[in-house]
This record gives sequence, structure tokens and C-alpha cells, in this order.
Amino acid sequence: MRIAMTGATGFVGKNLVPYLRQHTAHDILEISRRTVQRGNECVTFEQFRKDAPPYDAFIHLAGKAHDVKNTADAAEYFKVNYELTREMFDHFRQSSATVFIYLSSVKAVADLPEGPVTEDMFPSPQTPYGQSKLKAEEYLASSELAPGKKLYILRPCMIHGPENKGNLNLLTALVKKNIPYPLGAFLNSRSFLSVENLCFVINKLLAGNTPSGIYNVADDEPLSTNELVRLIGVMMGKPAKIWAINKHLVRWMAKAGDLLRLPFNSEALQKLTTDYVVSNAKLMSVLDAALPVNSREGLTHTLQALR
Repeated sequence: MRIAMTGATGFVGKNLVPYLRQHTAHDILEISRRTVQRGNECVTFEQFRKDAPPYDAFIHLAGKAHDVKNTADAAEYFKVNYELTREMFDHFRQSSATVFIYLSSVKAVADLPEGPVTEDMFPSPQTPYGQSKLKAEEYLASSELAPGKKLYILRPCMIHGPENKGNLNLLTALVKKNIPYPLGAFLNSRSFLSVENLCFVINKLLAGNTPSGIYNVADDEPLSTNELVRLIGVMMGKPAKIWAINKHLVRWMAKAGDLLRLPFNSEALQKLTTDYVVSNAKLMSVLDAALPVNSREGLTHTLQALR
């Protein structure tokens, strides 16, 4: 199978390209905003627009990621996450390719969900990032496809791996320095997604045997941040110290961080302490295969790179 892939130089792409080459005989054409000299076949978006080579499947990973500092221009999100997606999908519709995989986000559904996130929830994103992802989803889902073509819209939760640790960096630094984790009073449950599991799912979907649709992608078991801190302690060989500081005091400190532009702010507090559980039941019901790693195994692989 010949695959055209955007975003191959990003975090997911850097993991997906070698995964597909290791597990399959797929020929991958990498599409980038700039020419990348890595020994692999690669074309720029401009080259692809002028003379798109024939391909069998399209994986669209390219996008503008959520800006945690909230300094990005909202229009840029829609230019990259919506307009570029629309353009690439139109290429796919006119081509002989049969599979289109789009990497969206659970943020296209909700920023602070009440209860587990499922595919049938009414989307209500509050940020330009989530809104631009949802607009792209709506365009793809409303477009008519020729017989035999398949469309997969994937909504991953927080993806982690050896080169993209997110808040794991902050938590790991605390444990390494024997600094107590001060948010133990917040009892939460959050879903994670190992990049290994995401690569596995995408590889399965390339066969085109799964029904078209929107699918959440998450590891099977959610974990609390307190559990995560304890797991980091085990990996680092140090006892994890967890303090349950008064919640009101913690929220006041987070608001002060907003004003002073400190790493610990309201958004960091939200990510570390609120519930965000994502159901993968719909995907697992049609995938007909178990995910290769469980939540703790995936996090352990990521944490090993931080030791």
C-alpha cells in the first residue's frame, strides 16, 4: 500500500512512520511544509498540490496544536486545522485512494466534560483549537464519498511517548527532586493514550475493514494523577510524596500563576486535577483486536525515557 502522510515530522508522525515500516510493507510519502532531508521520500505541500502522485491511503496528522499559553491567533487554528484538512480531503475524494484517516482530538467535543466522553455526545468546544478541529470534522463527515472509500476521524485524548511527555515532565521533576506533589486532595480520573496504541490503531484502520466513522482513541484504563505520581516514584526508585493541601488555597495559587505567567496556573491545575475520561468502547467493538499495551505499560515506556 502507498500512503500519503502529512505531519510526518511531528511527534505522532515520527513514531508512526517507523512503526508502519517495521510492521508492514507500506510505501510512505511524507508531505511536509518544508523539505526534510532524512533519506525518506518527502515532498512539500506545494509540490503535492502541483503534482499529487498516486496513493492508496491518506493519513492527515498535520495540524496546529493547542497553545497552552493562549497566545496563538485564533485564525491560524482554522487556517491549518480546518482549511488544510479540507484541501487534503478534497484531494483524497478526487483520487483513487480508498482510505482517509484524520487525526482530530477529544477537544473537538469538550474541554471540561461531565462524565465519560463518547462519540454521541453533542460537541461544545470552547477554544479555537477545539472549534477548528470540530469544523474540520463536520466538513469531512458531511462530504459525499464514492463507493469503496472509507473515512476515519480519530479523536485521541492526551497522547504520550518518549519524545512527548506533557505534564509528565513536571511531575517527574517533582519526584526526582523529592518535592511533594501538593495536589493530593484532588481525586480525579483521566484517560491517557500511548503513542504505541495509536500507531497500532492507525495500522489496523489502513486495511479499510472497519466501518467509516468517528472514533475516540484512548488506553483502556484511566488513572488518577495521584496514581501517576506513585507510578513515577516506582520508575524513579524513589518514594512518591503526596500532600493534600487545601483546595481553596491551591486554586488561589493557580490564579496568581495566571497573573504572573507562571508554569503553575489555572490551566495546569485543570490538566492535573479534573476528570477527563474518554470511552474507547465504540472503537474496540469494531477493531476486533486488543490494544498492545495497557495504561500503566504505556506510561512506563514513556517514563523510562525520563530516568
